[in-house]
Amino acid sequence: MAEMGGEMGIEGPFWRAIAVFRIASLAYAAVLLVRAGGYSHPVAAWAVIAVMAVWTAVTVVAYPVVHPAAPPARHGWPLLVADLAVTAGCLLATPLAQTRADALAGTIPVTATWVAGPVLAWGVSRGRRAGAVAAAVMSGADLWLRGVPGADVASIPVNGAVLLFMAGVVVGHVAQLARRAEERMQRAVELEAIGRERERLARGIHDSVLQVLALVQRRGAEIGGEAAELGRLAGEQEAALRALVQAPALRGEGSLDLRELLRPYGTARVTVSAPATPLVLPAETAREVRAAVGAALDNVSRHCPDGTRAWVLVEEDGQTVVVSVRDDGQGIPEGRLEQAEADGRMGVARSIRGRVADLGGTVTITSSETGTEIELTVPLARQGPGSLARQAPGPLERRASGRRKRV
Repeated sequence: MAEMGGEMGIEGPFWRAIAVFRIASLAYAAVLLVRAGGYSHPVAAWAVIAVMAVWTAVTVVAYPVVHPAAPPARHGWPLLVADLAVTAGCLLATPLAQTRADALAGTIPVTATWVAGPVLAWGVSRGRRAGAVAAAVMSGADLWLRGVPGADVASIPVNGAVLLFMAGVVVGHVAQLARRAEERMQRAVELEAIGRERERLARGIHDSVLQVLALVQRRGAEIGGEAAELGRLAGEQEAALRALVQAPALRGEGSLDLRELLRPYGTARVTVSAPATPLVLPAETAREVRAAVGAALDNVSRHCPDGTRAWVLVEEDGQTVVVSVRDDGQGIPEGRLEQAEADGRMGVARSIRGRVADLGGTVTITSSETGTEIELTVPLARQGPGSLARQAPGPLERRASGRRKRV
């Protein structure tokens, strides 16, 4: 349960309702006192009413009613405990104003219904369980006050205790639901704002940067020579940037569409193929897979000849996600990966294999003189590192030929 404090938002009406209830209950207790002629000890009774009035004023100011954006310490546990203690004290002070005969006759305590105030406050602040705890404390004090040694427990009225429990649990549960609804609404508003900002930036980029890159690509091809190479690079960046500004990556709270994360890798030399439907993964899993794919493509650009093409294929079978990165380079020489790891170059060992292993998946590298294939297999439901058992060859393994290494 989140601590109280800051802008209360949807909780504000709850606190105002509790304040109104306290004031109305205080007035009701005073009316009962007047009708009863001050009970057996009027001075003590009016003293209790005075304490109740002062504490009601304190709670109206201290709880987020008058100052909904007050610091959290002002409505934290100390105030809640003090509220419960003061209210219980006023309730237990009833014998000072009434006689035992009044209690046995069923006369309502001097506090009347005012005792429900802290129960409601605990429920709104900390949820239904806290409301039930506060109700148990106040009900225990009330039942102790009404009981007498040797009395039949069945003769002790329990209606008030039942009502307190119902109020604490129900109000606490409703407050929790309202708080969650507000959080989801706020999240939806933030996502809408992000979407609008993305659209605004996309329009600006389309009207400026993308047009310039397209112009450079076209004029470079016309001029030829070194300008053609600059034009080709501009075309690659245009494709990557266009995919980026068009990618609504966030699909749900804590989830990402893996397709949208991988599409920006597509360029004139890198082809990205993915399913037509969203492939939603936990955000951490999706980012780690994207980073592993990026590391594989970085190896292609670093270690393969200029002009080497690469293909990224994304597949999903209901239980696992398989992402393969294939290139048409010269392949990985025998023992190259082991030597690189021994020399402290951990690109494949950590950036690819380590990431996928942490997700509970496996990495298969197939290399030949016609190119290299790196297959990343990640379970849709994380089961811990190394827990995924490969039951059948993956799609790339069925196509692969030449030297194979499992890393």
